[in-house]
Amino acid sequence: MRDGDRFVPDGRPQRRLVIVVRADPVICGHATEARGLAEVALTRGFDDVRIVTWPIEALQAAGLPLKPLDELLPYSPGITVERPGPVGDYRVPTGRHLLGLAGRLFELFTDGVPTVCMSMYLTPHANAVAEALRSVRASGLDADVTTIAEAVGSDITNVVRSCISEGAVGAAASLFTAYLAHDRVVAVSSYTRDLILESAAQVDLACGTRFAEEVTARVEVSYPAVDAGAYLDLDPSAVDTALAARGLVRDGYLLFLSRVAAAKGADDLIAAYRASAASRTHRLVIAGNGPAHAETRALAGDDPRILFLTDVPDEEKPLLMNGCAAYALPSKPRPEFVETFGIALVEKMLAGGGPVITTRTGGIPEAVGDTAIEVPHSDPAALAAAIDRALAMSPAEREAAAERAREYAMRFDRTAVFDNLFAGLLDDPAALPVDAHVTIS
Repeated sequence: MRDGDRFVPDGRPQRRLVIVVRADPVICGHATEARGLAEVALTRGFDDVRIVTWPIEALQAAGLPLKPLDELLPYSPGITVERPGPVGDYRVPTGRHLLGLAGRLFELFTDGVPTVCMSMYLTPHANAVAEALRSVRASGLDADVTTIAEAVGSDITNVVRSCISEGAVGAAASLFTAYLAHDRVVAVSSYTRDLILESAAQVDLACGTRFAEEVTARVEVSYPAVDAGAYLDLDPSAVDTALAARGLVRDGYLLFLSRVAAAKGADDLIAAYRASAASRTHRLVIAGNGPAHAETRALAGDDPRILFLTDVPDEEKPLLMNGCAAYALPSKPRPEFVETFGIALVEKMLAGGGPVITTRTGGIPEAVGDTAIEVPHSDPAALAAAIDRALAMSPAEREAAAERAREYAMRFDRTAVFDNLFAGLLDDPAALPVDAHVTIS
């Protein structure tokens, strides 16, 4: 189903899920997570699922890394993508879009359908949800709405920390108020939860608020939802065909597939690759786009061994992951971003193929457990040694490592994450499978 299409069931919907997020076509793990949760919702008693997001032109104007629009996977019938347009004239540049978003949520909340509304990214999505509910209640209207706010990490590492460092504690307090106004508040990792608590304590110290106490009592961990089915049981012939189309061969390349940003460490990977023995036998593939793409290309120069791919559709991603000799994501902490989980790492672990090489930055240890080859961040020499170590593994060692990684990664499958996240929020307990159990920590 394409954007703007509407699913009209027989009669009024019985239960609705609204997810407010930066959705496709943004190259972002949480856009993928939103899709996964939406698909599972259709099997859990929701007969109307809405992904409410931004107009394409607004995403393009923001400079976000976007997938080609003609390569987006369709959603299942029952899932509607809504992109409310701006409200008002050009003299209110940003608020026009936010008002459009909050206004559409107001309409969805007041049409009589019991609704669960989940927001990913606190700024501005949780703010839009909180504003819509405030308007509903101030208008004296009834709304059967339960809200979930998920802090994805950059909410804290970027927005709140910037506010605190710049002395804009009022903005940080406003963000915490919107976050904690939701019925259920979650973080994407224990690392992220710790960051939230630390930041809340700093805001409390500056403002005399008591956010830290509430964060301690209420914020739970709900790991990102990954569609494991898209990465399991891959057809070997499909892998070989996809690689041949790119001029690649199975086990003949080292892969980086992620958003290309300074914090992802592609620069360290290029330096490490050139210093490794692997550079004489394997290619380096850097797949993805992002704010550091141009400088990363400049760093690679005209090196024919390094291949850049910016047009990888969702169907091809697991095939490239499965066929690589090793996958490297050498993330490093930066002022603007710290890896608070690592969805791409989980996807690679599910896909199989060569081992994962990464760092212990942020929430990455929670994503990979003890299944990856780990190196210190910002250390190209250690990374080069890890690359050569990975490629020296025997076929039996590689297979055993891949199986162990896949087994660990299955805990992040979207069905299990959905059931844990929504436990206790659905009116009808029968909507959940009988073996569902809560592991939100």
